[in-house]
This record gives sequence, C-alpha cells and structure tokens, in this order.
Amino acid sequence: MPDALRAGAAVAAISLLAVVGPLLGIPAAAIALAAGLLLALLTLDAARFGGRGGHLLAEALPGGQGRLRRIAVHEAGHALVASEESLPVQRVLVGSLACLQAGVAAGGVTEFAIPERAKMPPEELRRWSRVLQAGMVAEELIFGESTGGADDRALLGRLWGLSGFDAPTAQREQRQARREISQWLRQRRDALESEAERLLQDAPRLGRQAASPLSPEGPQPPLG
Repeated sequence: MPDALRAGAAVAAISLLAVVGPLLGIPAAAIALAAGLLLALLTLDAARFGGRGGHLLAEALPGGQGRLRRIAVHEAGHALVASEESLPVQRVLVGSLACLQAGVAAGGVTEFAIPERAKMPPEELRRWSRVLQAGMVAEELIFGESTGGADDRALLGRLWGLSGFDAPTAQREQRQARREISQWLRQRRDALESEAERLLQDAPRLGRQAASPLSPEGPQPPLG
C-alpha cells in the first residue's frame, strides 16, 4: 500500500475509533493511546522498513508461504528463460525481507546487466520480450492468473519505444513473444516448479535467514 493510502487508512481508523469508541464505553485515554501507538508503528515502518513492515510480517506468518511461493514462481520464470536466452542473471531476490536487505523497494526481483545500448535491434527486443514476460507467464501457468509484472510491462514498453518502434508493432511482437514463452514454460513445468522451490527455500523471512542466496556482482536494474 502506498504511503499516502496507508496514512489515510490510519487517519480514518483513528477518526472512526474516536466516534465509535465512547459509544462502546472505551475510555478516551485508551483511544488516545491506541492512536498514538498506531502512528508510532507507521512512523517506525516508514523509517526502518520503507513502508513494507506489513509485508514482512505477513510473509513471516504461516500463511505467508503462499505469497512467497507466488513470488518465487514469478522470478523462477524470469531466471529459466533468461538462461535459455543466454542473458546472465545478476541476482534473484524473493520476498520483502530479501529486497529490503538489498535496498530494493519490491517484493521480489530478478536483475540483469544493463543493456549496452538503449536502441536495440528487433531480435534483441524479442529476446527481452520473452525474458521480461516470463514471470507473468509462469504465474499464469502455476496459479491460473498473474498478479505481478507491472514493472516488467512498463520496462518492456520503454525498451520498444526507445528503439523507435510504434505501439502496434511493439504490441504485436510482445504478444508473439508471450505465446512462445508460454509454450516453452508449459513444456518445462517441472523445471519451473523445481527452480521456484529452490528460490523459496533460499528466501529469508523474519526469524529465518536465507540459506544460500544467489549473489550479484553489484546492484543492477531490477525486474519484477
């Protein structure tokens, strides 16, 4: 949740408590204490955890394994297709804690080296189209739908735009790349699930550190 929405929700909760509390017999001192505690927690979350404290807590709870598994599947899709396309992976991070430790504002990322040039030929753009859409396709294959990938789509659109291609051409090429990678991953579902499980086991959580994270040579632009 963005900071503005989080703050708005907190103000709404405090206002509601101030109105309803006395009707329920809640002392004014208790309401003031609860309001102060809520604001203090929001301040601590913003300062210490970049506003991702709720995600960190959710992932540490027993039900958080499901959220982390979806992230792991998404990143596994990127990693497998990148290997097939001979695009070296610099780092894979799964979970809010891993990203927070790396200074990345995300729930999961796969990072690659910066392209040598902004304007790329069609074949190079097709390769990036397959790699960048692989996370979304992997989610759809395992879970039936994709909830991540907004950053991937935005970056892919920028790459095609910077290379001078019009929107209809870029969209057509991206659809074709998505069909290709969907078929490729479907044929390798076992490998996808195996890689996702490995990433999930390596992912740190509150109370449990990573076993053996895939380390980078240095920070690189992230892909979700």
